[in-house]
Amino acid sequence: MKKLGILNSHISEVLSRLGHTDTIVIADCGLPIPDETIRIDLALKQGDPSFIETLETLLEDMEVEKVTLATEIKDQNKRINEEVSTILNDIPIDYISHEEFKAQTKKAKAVIRTGEVTPYANIILHAGVIF
Repeated sequence: MKKLGILNSHISEVLSRLGHTDTIVIADCGLPIPDETIRIDLALKQGDPSFIETLETLLEDMEVEKVTLATEIKDQNKRINEEVSTILNDIPIDYISHEEFKAQTKKAKAVIRTGEVTPYANIILHAGVIF
């Protein structure tokens, strides 16, 4: 049995295959996920697991060089935007329109669907390198 890190085998596999600049998405339960993108569905019920809990767990196991959020989060979900900014500390944040965000999910290695039920609680994590 795995001793440390993420226990979810699907997430663990995706993380182990990431190369520099590859992306994965953490999504609320309403984000449309393209058919061609791997869906890792964690949603159990509304709010569980939360977007923030999932983000914090991923950041413990993944080297992230920057993130992308939808511009709409600034006005429509200030609480999550502020929490993300605090959690990320010095990791740069790019903001793009929600429509462009949805288009970029097609390029992601996987979308991790949470039980989050607040608007625009979606993030693209861009893989960095550990050396």
